[in-house]
Amino acid sequence: MALATARAETRTTTVRLPRSVYDHAKCVVDKERGGAGNTISLNDLIVAAIRAYLKMYRRRQIDAAFAGMAEDADYQKEAKLLAEEFEHSDWEALKIEEEDLEGEPVYAASSAR
Repeated sequence: MALATARAETRTTTVRLPRSVYDHAKCVVDKERGGAGNTISLNDLIVAAIRAYLKMYRRRQIDAAFAGMAEDADYQKEAKLLAEEFEHSDWEALKIEEEDLEGEPVYAASSAR
């Protein structure tokens, strides 16, 4: 009983798939089951596909919001003022970083971080 409560709550639904999509998905599931220890099901594949789509959808929403900022004159004005205000400290930080990296192999500098 404890195992049942620990699992994520689920809902059952019916999905109608075009025959070619079903056949292809079934083929993928069958190939995955052939590997050692894999227990993928058609349900697992569908859930993973929906999650991937929802992640892509959310990313597109975020990208669209940022794209709107590119056309927002007030935002552009504020961003330009901020960039100008921090220009000197940005150059100082870049100069310090370049000085730190002088003489060090690239791999040593990247692995030290």
